[in-house]
Amino acid sequence: MLIDALQCGEFDRSVFETLSRGGYTCVTPTLGFWEGTLESMDALARWRDMERENADLIRIIRRADDIRACEADGKVGILLGYQNTNLLEDRIRFIELFADMGTRVMQLTYNNQNELGGSCYEDNDSGLSRFGREVVQEMARVGVVVDCSHTGDLTTLHAIEHSPKPIAVTHANASSIFPHKRNRSDAVLKALAETGGVIGCAAYRNITPADACATVRGFAEMVARTVEIAGVDHVGIGTDYSYKNDDNFREWMRKGRWTRTVQYGAGSVRTPGAVAKPDWLPGPENLKDLVPALRGVGFSAEETDKIMGGNWLRLYETVFG
Repeated sequence: MLIDALQCGEFDRSVFETLSRGGYTCVTPTLGFWEGTLESMDALARWRDMERENADLIRIIRRADDIRACEADGKVGILLGYQNTNLLEDRIRFIELFADMGTRVMQLTYNNQNELGGSCYEDNDSGLSRFGREVVQEMARVGVVVDCSHTGDLTTLHAIEHSPKPIAVTHANASSIFPHKRNRSDAVLKALAETGGVIGCAAYRNITPADACATVRGFAEMVARTVEIAGVDHVGIGTDYSYKNDDNFREWMRKGRWTRTVQYGAGSVRTPGAVAKPDWLPGPENLKDLVPALRGVGFSAEETDKIMGGNWLRLYETVFG
């Protein structure tokens, strides 16, 4: 089983064919960053069209058993998710409606403070707001995974505290391994583990150590160090791999409609634009090379299976059945 908890960019049949060749069981694409309700519904509708048009390759995942069906028949499972909660437009009842339409993952905040809580890029992390507490409880009730990959550490800790179900950090790394605002503290990773959550180790250069980008062995060693912090039952993969993202796509990701100023996202003045894929991961089909690398750094076959997909499947079963 191979589950990647976060990818983004423009998906089409050629991408689905590549994922199929790569042996993926399930992938979470990003349906939106800054979009409101209507635009977010448009994205869901487009994915339903793509499922019909590519029914021989993909299946939209609504329950954990759908992932097992993909493992059995070789289709790629598509777990629909958003990297923000703008789609709710402050309406608590919309969470259930989006869940009914197939949404299974929502990130509480993207790169900015919002009505729910603090982003990792704010100077001061406000923690979870009153509305935010209501949202994480409602997401748990209706079966949507709470994602805190771009939230501040305090907001993430509050989400862990207030959610009745385990939450996720789908695509980030440990800040003690690679210091960056986008990465999560050891305190977060330990709290995540204590409540059954999972962190997906990312392969995005701006938040990943150089040696973990240079070789698959280096990435496996980073995973092993993350396991030392969170435990082998609480670490998975969330590459943040992106397809066909041109300058316009990056500008939307970073700026949305909220600013006229230059925004670098996880980049910087030194790395302002697109960054190269990891040397060992030039295409998504190379992710399967991580299996022997994990074995090579000392993980057993059972532990490797957990990291490559089993831990995500357990979390999904717990959250949405």
